[in-house]
Amino acid sequence: MDSRAFVKTFCRWGIKEGRQCLALEEKANFDCIFWDAGCSVYDARPLQCRAYPFWQSVLESPAAWEAAAGDCPGMNCGELHGADKIFSYLKLQGEQEFIEKQDYNQHSQGAREA
Repeated sequence: MDSRAFVKTFCRWGIKEGRQCLALEEKANFDCIFWDAGCSVYDARPLQCRAYPFWQSVLESPAAWEAAAGDCPGMNCGELHGADKIFSYLKLQGEQEFIEKQDYNQHSQGAREA
């Protein structure tokens, strides 16, 4: 599936930390649409998921980290990531959000002109 078809089928635009961002759709209980007793698309998961838990909202304080870890079985276990790797994920996530926003703006403009 190409990226535009994926976005149209499985994503939505929302506001996060005052910015417009692309996010995966969620189930009625707010679980990820790909979660079924584990990630059903783990090897091909989107950058949004690959970058977790290194999201700004999770990294803002030790309390935020521990709150997220209470809901995520993969946190606080497994491989320890250094600051360089964390910052590379955050940079990639920011670049991806920029690209997705450009694609969204171009798609929206094309839809208005049609």
